[in-house]
Amino acid sequence: MFVFKNAWKSVVRNKGRNILIAIIVAIIAAAATIGLSIRQAADSARATGLEDTSVTAQISVNREKLISSAQSSSSSSSSSSKPDFSAARSALASKTLSLASYEKYAKASTVKTGTYYTETSSVSKTDSFQPVSTTSTSSSSSSSSSGQAAGQGAGGGMGGGMGAEETQSGDFSLVGFSSDTAVKNATNGTFTMTSGKVFGYTSSSNSDVIISKSLADFNKVSVGDTISVTNPYDTSKTIKLKVVGIYKNTTDTSSSNNGPSQSTSSDPSNAIYTSISTLKALGLDASSTVTTTDSSGTSTKTAAAQLSYTYVLGSKSAYTTFTKDVKKAGLSSDYTVSSADVEEYESSLLPLNNLAKFALTLLLVVLAVGGVVLIVLSLFNVRERKYEVGVLTAMGVKKAKVATQFAIELLIVTMIGLGVGAVAGAATSVPVSNQLLASQVSQQESQASTQEAQFGRGANVGGSGTSTSGTSGSSSGTTTGKTAAAPTQGTGNPFSTKAVSYVSSINTSVSLSMVGQLLLIGLGLTLISALVGVIFVMRYEPLQILADRS
Repeated sequence: MFVFKNAWKSVVRNKGRNILIAIIVAIIAAAATIGLSIRQAADSARATGLEDTSVTAQISVNREKLISSAQSSSSSSSSSSKPDFSAARSALASKTLSLASYEKYAKASTVKTGTYYTETSSVSKTDSFQPVSTTSTSSSSSSSSSGQAAGQGAGGGMGGGMGAEETQSGDFSLVGFSSDTAVKNATNGTFTMTSGKVFGYTSSSNSDVIISKSLADFNKVSVGDTISVTNPYDTSKTIKLKVVGIYKNTTDTSSSNNGPSQSTSSDPSNAIYTSISTLKALGLDASSTVTTTDSSGTSTKTAAAQLSYTYVLGSKSAYTTFTKDVKKAGLSSDYTVSSADVEEYESSLLPLNNLAKFALTLLLVVLAVGGVVLIVLSLFNVRERKYEVGVLTAMGVKKAKVATQFAIELLIVTMIGLGVGAVAGAATSVPVSNQLLASQVSQQESQASTQEAQFGRGANVGGSGTSTSGTSGSSSGTTTGKTAAAPTQGTGNPFSTKAVSYVSSINTSVSLSMVGQLLLIGLGLTLISALVGVIFVMRYEPLQILADRS
């Protein structure tokens, strides 16, 4: 009790020095509170940001691995330095997953899994039905873009079909959907019906299609009309399709076909939507095979359509579980499981993650500098009170008790400063954090704009950059997103912009874990600073101190 009373009297008696120590500790505590708030918001956003949001996932071929393996095998068996294109193509084609395989992995999942899929083929023009185009030449002989259009699945998923040979390029892309969900997530973006209605998915709706308003206006076609197209693999076969609806894309589609090398089938305006049942009836679905001939005259059997299969999962944790489940079900390392939703969300956290790293660095610097200052002040405190130490020890007070008194004094002042700093940090953490985060977002947007200016050729600049906002709930607060344009690989235009919703503000609260961390910081600073005083106290000899004083 004597030690505690003496410690409190000393704290009250030496107000100036202790106020200075309390101010230093308060500054450290405030900086620590802001830094810990930012890191807590980042950790919480990563952990829980997609827990209440459904995410999509796709299984795709690991093309880099397969191509590398095929080229390595051909190099070891041949002295030629020329790449073995045939071996690389065969390796990719052999790994194409079938619809049954995709469904197998859906059933193997231990979490609730929804599915939808699309199959993309192509058809060619006739004299009575032409694609929207600025040229009068046919694109049927072009071998470029149909494979690209076919490879893009609903929701942007790159399905296992990407491993196959490209389908024959026609003038129109013929996209078959498995359900309304697949239609809602069409690769060309959402659309609205201007007239008519969407087709059905049973055999009774076979040959029913919907076409874009641009295509309908170009050919003067109305709902109820029948259009004629041809099979791109056998142009002598005419296909009759009934237009049951006309749709209009909600986004501008003209920029997707802005180069002379683009096939008309890659233009979203020339996309004809129908059901999977219709594709099967026409023999243009993914399970049907057709024979194609390359420029060298080599004939190859390939799938008539590209299949893109999408899994819908309830949360990010469900996606993680699904990834493990499909591997247990036999999915080889030749395939990868990915989620565009998860990747996009992680991209949106980039400014917050950068700020969290900066906050950690700042916190370490503040702790180091503050710790050194407190050690120096503690050292001066002990040296100034050297005579007091000598008197107390000469009176019979053990050195350990004297050292404990100095430690308790420092602990009292540190805890007071810690409390004041924590309150101030909690009050200012949100505005300060948001100001710092806004700077990070601005820097990220500036980098994206610079990259777009360098590589985007001015295409779609600002087209996707309209600011919007959304919220993502977390256990420690709320993160708000701001949309910014960022270059991405898209259909048709390889340098089109994509909206990335960066997290632009946070609203955190001081949690129990943060309070615990602050207490640990305070105790750590106290122990380190007090240790210096303890060492000096234990070295002092009371008689020598009194003799020197006299």
